[in-house]
Amino acid sequence: MAEDERVVARNKKAHHDYFVEESFEAGIELVGTEVKSIRNGKVNIKDSFARVDNGELYLHNMHISPYEKGNIYNRDPLRTRKLLVHKKEIRKLIGYTQQKGLTLVPLKVYITRGLVKIELAVARGKKNYDKRDDLAKKDAQRKIERAIKERY
Repeated sequence: MAEDERVVARNKKAHHDYFVEESFEAGIELVGTEVKSIRNGKVNIKDSFARVDNGELYLHNMHISPYEKGNIYNRDPLRTRKLLVHKKEIRKLIGYTQQKGLTLVPLKVYITRGLVKIELAVARGKKNYDKRDDLAKKDAQRKIERAIKERY
């Protein structure tokens, strides 16, 4: 993570619900009031996902709250937004998403050098037993750390 990078939103459920295999950065095509709203932290990516349609990458279900002072220039908060990536990366993503069980999930939205970027991950969905295993490992690690802390 760069020094001048400010994380605006994180998808905490992504690591709980998916195995992240690869991640990459993409730009987002936005209008001015959406950028102002994102700078204020009024963005939610919890239920969003990306999909390749007609050779272009789009982000669905990303909620950007309307800017308070935006009046008629505000857009639909849940509209589909185009992601800006190179053709070579889109071809690579088409190959990934055609494999069974792989999907494109946003991990975080951040601002770097004045530009709004999103970190997307190629991810494989977890089964319920995988989630339980992860929770058990975290719980065991917490107990170990607590025991070491009490000891000293």
